[in-house]
Amino acid sequence: MKRTFLLMAIAVVTASAVHAQGVSVTYNHDSPKQNQVTVMETGAGALSPDLYYTLLHNSYKKSAAAKNKLSFRTLAGVNLYNQVDEAEAIDSALVSRAKIEALNVADRQVDLAWLAESDKINGQMERFKRNIDRILPAGGTPDDRERWTEYYHVYQSAIKATRDAYMPNAQRKKEYLRIYEDVTRQNGILVRYLARRQNATMTGNLLNATDERNLNKGSIVREAVNRWNESRFVVRGSQSDSGTGGGEGDETVNRGQ
Repeated sequence: MKRTFLLMAIAVVTASAVHAQGVSVTYNHDSPKQNQVTVMETGAGALSPDLYYTLLHNSYKKSAAAKNKLSFRTLAGVNLYNQVDEAEAIDSALVSRAKIEALNVADRQVDLAWLAESDKINGQMERFKRNIDRILPAGGTPDDRERWTEYYHVYQSAIKATRDAYMPNAQRKKEYLRIYEDVTRQNGILVRYLARRQNATMTGNLLNATDERNLNKGSIVREAVNRWNESRFVVRGSQSDSGTGGGEGDETVNRGQ
């Protein structure tokens, strides 16, 4: 028991001594180091010992005062102060550019061109679709209808791509007008094609109807003779009424001797 108490007392004394050594502060002034730091920071003072720097660091001794940190700090501060105007100009330019880009983004997100041109384009597309549906009744082939249907799908894709594109309304309107002009041109070509097909169908029907007619030449001749007899009787009746005819109204022909 006494031994344990003795060990604990020794441990407490040792810890106290260590703590006292840790918190104690010893200040030893070193004049040469202070002079070196002063010369490095502000350029004031002189390096010591003079003989040491003259013999071993003569080049550093000559330029140490001129290359002090204070001069560099002052020069850096002056340069930063001169950059204030440039920074403000850059900031103003960036703010102005940001405003312009905000307007550009708004112009690209709202499709005002489609609101202005949609009725015209949709109307032309509907007419184009109706004319495509007339191809088969006009005598066209399924291949012709498929070809024109593909054209119609191309224009639908072009309209959708233009509406989804990130572009200003001015450029978007130009694209819409190009699509409208192209649809109008192709629609005109399709109308001329339908007209040719319709005329060809009508001509073919007329030719087929003529080929199917059965001509009765005997009846045609009889009808012609009957018309001639009726005309002859009419002529005879008019001559007998005027009294210029002879006998029973027979026609007389004077032949020269």
